[in-house]
Amino acid sequence: MRWYTAVPTAAVASGAATVAYASLYERTRWTLRRFDVPVLAPGSTPLRILQISDLHMTAGQRSKQEWVAGLAELEPDLVVNTGDNLAGFDAVPPTLRALGPLMDLPGAFVLASNDYYAPRPKNPFKYFRTDHKRVHGAELPWRDLRDGMTDRGWVDLTNAAGELTVDGRRIVLAGVDDSHLERDRYDVVAGPADPDADLRLGLAHSPEPRVLDRFAADGYDLLLCGHTHGGQLRIPFYGALVTNCGIDRARVRWLHRWSEPTPGSPSGTWLHISAGLGTSPYAPVRFACPPEATLLTLTARAS
Repeated sequence: MRWYTAVPTAAVASGAATVAYASLYERTRWTLRRFDVPVLAPGSTPLRILQISDLHMTAGQRSKQEWVAGLAELEPDLVVNTGDNLAGFDAVPPTLRALGPLMDLPGAFVLASNDYYAPRPKNPFKYFRTDHKRVHGAELPWRDLRDGMTDRGWVDLTNAAGELTVDGRRIVLAGVDDSHLERDRYDVVAGPADPDADLRLGLAHSPEPRVLDRFAADGYDLLLCGHTHGGQLRIPFYGALVTNCGIDRARVRWLHRWSEPTPGSPSGTWLHISAGLGTSPYAPVRFACPPEATLLTLTARAS
């Protein structure tokens, strides 16, 4: 009768191996993604943007901190941080140290829920329900994080607009607060993006379609978001199980078109969603979706 225990034992061993891989190896397999985005005017030279998102940093994550700091060696023209930097009350100093070399470069950011509130233990299966109640922990020292970035010259686009000159190009930017928490106030930044700018860039932590549609209608060339963790747990040949927001599963990570070109918007609107670099400390697993930052090379569109 021993054969009755063979299948369960094998299943348990396989499950244990999968969990070990997802929590001990893939979760720290720091990855740099690269995409080319044809959004600049014909004849323009390339412009490189490094996007960082969803660090969910704790003080003890030295490997992640060192890897992030080392991204400065890429020498991007612009750095964009799309929120959810913190996962602990003592995480602001190490997060700012990790970002320190990058803050020598032009940059912009928006804040998000895990900058404002500490994580709490949750039932992970609730993410499979679209109507789950959001649970927040105690308030984090998010103002120290914000001030640490703005003091180094990064532009805070949390429900705000701004402008930067990067590599001789004029970039107009706008961003919203976390739409997953319904803190976005797009009306504050609404209006046609300057058609004479070299690039029109929109930032939002959570890629909610209602917000993306408004950016596209206002003529933004490229939208940068995070929040989804790329699904965090992906099934080969199927993809993400959930997106944790209103975006469809097919566009839960990486580069996609959001709107097609029109005479008034010759590039249309491109959307890049970062799969992010972290996880909640209470769900420290990734599967078929390694933690990542992205180097976007903006190139000239066809004339």
